[in-house]
Parts: sequence; C-alpha cells; structure tokens
Amino acid sequence: MTVAGERKLREELQHLKTVARPSISAAIAEAREHGDLRENAEYHAAREQQSFCEGRITEIERKLADSEVIDVTRIAHSGKVIFGTTITLFNLDTEQSVTYQIVGEDEADVAAGKISVGSPIARALMGKCEGDEVVVSAPAGEINYEIESVSHR
Repeated sequence: MTVAGERKLREELQHLKTVARPSISAAIAEAREHGDLRENAEYHAAREQQSFCEGRITEIERKLADSEVIDVTRIAHSGKVIFGTTITLFNLDTEQSVTYQIVGEDEADVAAGKISVGSPIARALMGKCEGDEVVVSAPAGEINYEIESVSHR
C-alpha cells in the first residue's frame, strides 16, 4: 500500500478504537438499563454495531500487519510505471488525457484518480515507460493510450 493508504487506515483504526468503541459501549450500557434484553431493539442494534466495529478493527490491524508500505517518493525516477506512481495517459482515439495513480486494492477510488494495481489498466501499464503505447482491454473494447508522463508524487 502507499504511504497515504497506510495513514488513512491508521486514522480509521484510531477513530474506531478511541471514538466508536467507547460510544458503542456506552450505548450498550444505556440499553441494558432499559430492562429485558430479549425484546430490547436498542441493545441488539448496539451489539450489532459493536460486532461490526470489532470486525473492522481486526481487519485493519491484519491489513497493516501484512502489508508493505511503498513510499514512491523515495524511489529514483526512471520513467517506468511501478506501484505508487502517477501516470498521465493520452487516449489516442479520443485525444484526451487522463491521470491515474496506481495504488493498493483498498485505496482504489477511480473518481479520485486512484486505480487498483490489479485493475486491467494498471496491469497493462506496469513496467512500461514514458512514451510507450499501451493497448488496454476494457469491457467496451480496446483502448489505445500513450504514456505521457510518469511521476513519483
């Protein structure tokens, strides 16, 4: 994952542990005071929230433990497309430019210009260099791009 992706996960983990978890515990305690737990919808909703929160905490901790963080700004610029680089592509058919950053699957957000390393376009670009022409197989057909620039931001 990228440095920004790691930071975002750590912030979410911190929020879950310091804000959400205590809030859910307080909601459970308050719901218990209302009496019979078998018919207490607030209690069951709070327990469900607690289960989701704890599951997400476990998932984030596992991802952080198992991932390798790559700081692309520390890698010498070679003009080659690698994980974490930001690529500007020129669509040879429509003559429009588009910019993407290749990120981990959890960080992908096409609207923000971040594509997963496992996406068809990223797989087609990996290892290519500035100036290379690339054909990307998409559901709508093949798209012809030229790599205008590769940057390490």
